[in-house]
Amino acid sequence: MEESPVSNVSDTARWVAVYRAWETAQPDPLFRDPFAERLAGAQGLASAALMAPQARNGWPIIARTRIIDDLIAAALAQGCDCVVNLAAGLDTRPYRLELPAALRWIEVDLPELTQEKERLLADALPRCRLQRIQGDLADDRARPRILDEAMGASTNALIITEGLLIYLDPAKVGALAADLQSRHGVRWWVMDLASPAIATMMRRTMGRLLSNAPLKFAPADGVAFFEKLGWQVDKVESLLHAAARYNRLPGLLRLFAWFPAADPRRLAHARWSGIVRLVRPAPSPAGGRGPG
Repeated sequence: MEESPVSNVSDTARWVAVYRAWETAQPDPLFRDPFAERLAGAQGLASAALMAPQARNGWPIIARTRIIDDLIAAALAQGCDCVVNLAAGLDTRPYRLELPAALRWIEVDLPELTQEKERLLADALPRCRLQRIQGDLADDRARPRILDEAMGASTNALIITEGLLIYLDPAKVGALAADLQSRHGVRWWVMDLASPAIATMMRRTMGRLLSNAPLKFAPADGVAFFEKLGWQVDKVESLLHAAARYNRLPGLLRLFAWFPAADPRRLAHARWSGIVRLVRPAPSPAGGRGPG
């Protein structure tokens, strides 16, 4: 049996870059990423070729990218002073988005992928104050130090975990949620989230591709998983409905977009994936109680 081009979770960043390259080549792109093709490379193209035909359109990745782009712009308009992209992979937003030159943008990822990215983008200039931190976010002892370094003195930080949580087990996601909530400079947390049925479908359509990058986190209670940990849900957007709005849905899927989106707190039997923005609760008044 031929070996999968995805040897670990980090390698998934290459086929995600393929989709960004394909979208950039569209006559009416939702975003432009002039670096995506070089970052994807031959390995990314090989990964994309292993996708089941119904998954090769890449509409969930395209919609996810555009939604998060817009949420970043919204956060900047509301005073965001730092963006922390956890498991940044081969993301190029610091190079392709219109950003304030003084904005702190922190990328965190494993050393090997970080070093490869720096080599591939050596001739590119970021549009803000970009810093990269090498570290393993699944390491419970290292993660607090990594987050402290990333946050610095920021007071209105946006945390992004695009494409990360689904590869972590629920205990690790809970630990990350607690670490972020304990840092007073965190204001928003943007993530992608999938239902159990979507995770099962991904395993079926991308089984060979994901054999070395198993999917672990797809909570049946959806956003309620985070509400139970004290976070507040600020925005939820279905990827299916967003892709329909962007005119990126293929074939019959356009019909499903006429139906209302599933309740993001009741996902046990729903085929749903989306982008969620959480906000960290404001500190309780002295002597008062925090969120229950």
